[in-house]
Amino acid sequence: MSRSAQRRDLHDPALYINRELSQLAFNARVLAQAEDPSMPLLERLRFLCICSTNIDEFFEIRVAALKQQISFGSAIAMPDALGPQETFKQVRVRALELLESQYQLWNKTLRPALKKQGIRFLMRNEWNLRQRHWLQEYFQREILPVLSPLGLDPAHPFPRILNKSLNIAVVLKGRDAFGREGHMAIVRAPRSLPRVIQLPTELGDGTLGFVLLSSVLHEFVDELFSGMQVKGSYQFRITRNSELIVDDDETEDLADAIKGELRGRGFAQAVRMEVADNCPKVTIKFLIANFQLDETDIYRCHGPVNLNRVSAVYDMIDRPDLKFSKFTPRVQPRLAAAASVFDAVREGDVLLHHPFDSFTSVLDFLRQASTDADVLAIKQTLYRTGTDSPLVAYLIDAARAGKDVTVVIELRARFDEEANLSLADRLQEAGVQVVYGVVGYKTHAKMLLVVRREAAGLRRYVHLSTGNYHASTARTYTDLGLLTCHPEIGDDVHKLFHQISGLGSMIHLSRLLHAPFTLHTTLMQKISREIAHAEAGVPAAIRAKINHLNEPQVIQLLYTASRAGVQIDLVIRGTCCLRPGVAGVSDNIRVRSVVGRFLEHSRVYWFANNGDSEIFCSSADWLDRNLLRRIEVCFPILDPPLAERVYTEEIENYLADNQQAWALQADGQYQRVVAGTAMPHLAQNALLAKLCH
Repeated sequence: MSRSAQRRDLHDPALYINRELSQLAFNARVLAQAEDPSMPLLERLRFLCICSTNIDEFFEIRVAALKQQISFGSAIAMPDALGPQETFKQVRVRALELLESQYQLWNKTLRPALKKQGIRFLMRNEWNLRQRHWLQEYFQREILPVLSPLGLDPAHPFPRILNKSLNIAVVLKGRDAFGREGHMAIVRAPRSLPRVIQLPTELGDGTLGFVLLSSVLHEFVDELFSGMQVKGSYQFRITRNSELIVDDDETEDLADAIKGELRGRGFAQAVRMEVADNCPKVTIKFLIANFQLDETDIYRCHGPVNLNRVSAVYDMIDRPDLKFSKFTPRVQPRLAAAASVFDAVREGDVLLHHPFDSFTSVLDFLRQASTDADVLAIKQTLYRTGTDSPLVAYLIDAARAGKDVTVVIELRARFDEEANLSLADRLQEAGVQVVYGVVGYKTHAKMLLVVRREAAGLRRYVHLSTGNYHASTARTYTDLGLLTCHPEIGDDVHKLFHQISGLGSMIHLSRLLHAPFTLHTTLMQKISREIAHAEAGVPAAIRAKINHLNEPQVIQLLYTASRAGVQIDLVIRGTCCLRPGVAGVSDNIRVRSVVGRFLEHSRVYWFANNGDSEIFCSSADWLDRNLLRRIEVCFPILDPPLAERVYTEEIENYLADNQQAWALQADGQYQRVVAGTAMPHLAQNALLAKLCH
């Protein structure tokens, strides 16, 4: 290593990748799944829609924040030194490229490929007379009665447009019955209307025929304006700032404050307008003036502006040959053989690797606890749980059975706030003690504690997880869960619940690490320990699998570790602000991203520790918000066989993937990993083969 490289300032902005651009790069990798011809066709369509939905959220949160910073005149730059204005410019360039790729894929590849498989998305110029007649009757019967067109004039100002709703701008000519001169009208598509309409089988000419609602509205919009001439109709869609702003210092009732914010979320400041590519400039100018947008906020779409709604057909089409093969998650043999989850856990810790291990084991744990006469108390954190989760029913059953039930509900789980408010009300009505966490610190930890009276005294049974208590996402996200009755872990979890629900000073935990107190500092200490081993000539290594990395102090210490000779392998699904492979700085760091059938969501940290390796699972990514501004939990895997299993399945397995892995380069670009002469290895498929039926 040259002396200049050794002396390079680790605060150098060139050593950091912009967070927003990294997030868009992740969405490009998601889109690459849709572009991959080896993927089942309907799964490719689903990945296209996932990419579209991800970008929606990116604008609602990340771009909205950038625009606010720009409007406030903020000059604060991230470690990469890009200020809000420059970041916004680069984001727009990349977002436009992604938009072009999405519609190119939809129009030139996926629609024709689906047509070959007998699945047709029919544009207006492709309707035959019988199809048009049926669609016109459908419009008059099912659509027209719920539409409320609004002609724009001094008595009818521009309407409020709901976030991400489908709208049609209609250009009119002529006079109506009152003698009013026609100019412009807005037709809003109510959310109660299906965005994809399936044609009757007999009209499909031997194929499955689908028509988008936007096409039907365009074709028959003139029926809404009798006697007027429709000069043109153009679909558009507005994306708004969806971040809830709650002043923690001024808020006396968090639930009421969030309810108030939710009422205005759908009509918050606009940040993007998607519009049909054939919309005239004069109409666009009129629209953006009403939404207080600029030319740089316009995104022209070469197809439906609500492309993500096409995903509805996935469940409408019974074509197993065009989807991933179904699988049956396994129930852990020890859990299946035991009379109860309690009996199985007393024999030893149980590791659950979802979705390969069934989430029903977690449901069974809570169900049995709710009816077991020896269970005295249940405590659980809920972040995202689903509207009809059986977990909620079990908690209510437990409370009604006289057990002490406490639930920590995070009201600020983004886009689940309304569902969580409703959930809180339902639980409280059943006698559950509901806690909203700690003001200013989002509760992101995943913990379930059951206190049971047994012959030897009270015993604490615990479930800790990297993912949410959500039965649906447990089938599509990879996550790790631990069932244990280890006394020290049980005591730690109990202390954490007391800290969240009550008031008190700092607590000491024996086994768990928790943010915002010990997780960040201990992570730094463990990295520093590997540095000391490397400097002493001892082989040193760090391996981790996380979703995101942006915390500057962690990145700088990883650079220092690389310089010292620590071998660092990171599997980071999404955002990564660290640059691997920079000469003299990160030569010993490798970063890869795996995007596949399941969303990689588990977090695992492994440290070589001079032959006495340690492995942890956590709810926390290596983001500044997770490590410093949230309530998170990191738990060790103490049982050696289970620790080996986590390392093999989550670290070795994913580092060996050469089918769906991408390697991050020093220039910030991702390159697809190719098998070359090596045997093909797809990590998720390997786990399906190993653990499922």
